This record gives sequence, structure tokens and C-alpha cells, in this order.
Amino acid sequence: MNLSNLKPANGATKRRRRIGRGPGSGMGGTSTRGHKGAKSRSGYKAKFGFEGGQMPLYRRLPKRGFTNIWGTTYTTLNVSDLNRFEDGQEVTAELLKEAGLIKKTNDGVKILGDGNLEKKLTVKANKFSKTAIEKIESAGGKAEVL
Repeated sequence: MNLSNLKPANGATKRRRRIGRGPGSGMGGTSTRGHKGAKSRSGYKAKFGFEGGQMPLYRRLPKRGFTNIWGTTYTTLNVSDLNRFEDGQEVTAELLKEAGLIKKTNDGVKILGDGNLEKKLTVKANKFSKTAIEKIESAGGKAEVL
């Protein structure tokens, strides 16, 4: 056996339908499209989500909530997560991304006050909670709002 005499198993391949090639083919005339109606016409394309006149799924499901297009979404991070940096280091959003603490910054970074901080750091972020500022400054560091 070699590559030149390989072939698919019996029944693995089917011949394609040759549509619109005369009445003898069994697929002439209407070319399997049936009589009249939009689907029989050339250029027909169903609208996205169209279910043949049945109420489409996106209209059957209940709608809830609202997305504020002017709202801001901050990436949050707790003070306890900042302990991995060395004493006296300046912590920025780029540094947090490199360290793998955050994936993306969204509209900015907000530092929250959960946990304890044992290192003296200069933290630069878009927002801080009151407890986060207290904990950073009690550890001898600085919280700078961008």
C-alpha cells in the first residue's frame, strides 16, 4: 500500500447535487426551490434572527437591566495585593499589569482597602477608597490620584 492507491471507504463520499440541469436529473424545473415565495427568488437572504414568521427568540426573551453608555468601569485591586512589590517602589497601572495583578485597566484603576499593607509604596491610581488611603499612608507610603 502507498499514497497513490489510497481512497476513501465505501459510502464515505457522496456525489454533489447538480441542480437546474434539466428534467431528466430530477432537479430541473424549480431546482429544488419549490413554487413561488421569497425563498424561490434569486437574491433571497433571510434577515438575521428570522424564524419564518414565528416570534424570534430575541423578542421572546424578557429584557432586564440597562447599560449606562456614559458610565465608568474601574478595575479594582485590594491593598493586600500590593505586598508583592519591594519597599519604596512606585506602583503604576503598567506595573500592576506586568505583575499579573490586573488584566486590563478599563476606565482606570481603583485601589480598595481590604487587607493590610506592610510595605512603604508610592501608589499611583485613578481612584482610592478612604480606607486604602489610610492604610497606604499608615505604612509610610503615598497615594497619588492620577
